[in-house]
Amino acid sequence: MSRHVAIVTDSTAYLPPRTMERHGITAVPLTVVLGDEALEEGTEISARSLAAALQKRRSVTTSRPSPEVFAQEYREAAGRGATGIVSLHLSAEFSGTYDAAVLAAKDAPVPVRVVDTGMVAMALGFCALAAAETAEAGGTLDEIVAAAEKQAAGTSAYFYVDTLEYLRRGGRIGAAQALLGSALAVKPLLELEGGRIELREKVRTASKAIARLEEIAAERAGESPVDIAVHHLAAPDRAAALADRLRARVPGLAELHVSEVGAVIGAHTGPGLLGVVVSAK
Repeated sequence: MSRHVAIVTDSTAYLPPRTMERHGITAVPLTVVLGDEALEEGTEISARSLAAALQKRRSVTTSRPSPEVFAQEYREAAGRGATGIVSLHLSAEFSGTYDAAVLAAKDAPVPVRVVDTGMVAMALGFCALAAAETAEAGGTLDEIVAAAEKQAAGTSAYFYVDTLEYLRRGGRIGAAQALLGSALAVKPLLELEGGRIELREKVRTASKAIARLEEIAAERAGESPVDIAVHHLAAPDRAAALADRLRARVPGLAELHVSEVGAVIGAHTGPGLLGVVVSAK
């Protein structure tokens, strides 16, 4: 019987449910705290509910899963026959999720390799997919981790937000913090760099910012084979239009996913988010 390595990620990967089921990937949920109510992402609070709460200026925070939640996931994976586990998570710069997984891994019944991908959203999802495909091909723990890390190195993520205010509240804009005074008066374009969200450009209007987001993503894709994910929060029409334009101008496009981000990422970006993830094949 061949070795079976289970792939675990977290709810911020935003992989399509059918894709997760097909590849046997499981996701540990992060928590959104709405007022005094703690809700699991993906099952107890939707992106739309989150967006409505933000628009009403309700207090919203997020929290990591507990080590025990990870420990239970690892025990269940072992119970299903896994002889090893690769656990891939959003950037440790954003959340204590990675640290909780590391704590749980110490007492797991099978070897667990925990990876800080430095990614989030489908940038993390593409890493989990690369890991799952390598596991399905009989890869070792080291080979699976290497595949995920290679995918992360070949993945870029760019974001448009209507305002930096939500990122400012959560303290998640890294070096862009010093630029808030002027950036809040324009439309910011952000990128994921070194596991942090950094301000890439400031654009005067929303339409110009979205056009520039498209241009940056297309330039990054070039003519090589790539997968692309377009994310949004409460902006489905804009996301669909952006996806159509990218489909037309990226010659090496393999797969294109369009999805709304979940409540955890939405809590830190606010309604109106558009994101593009470009991942090398």
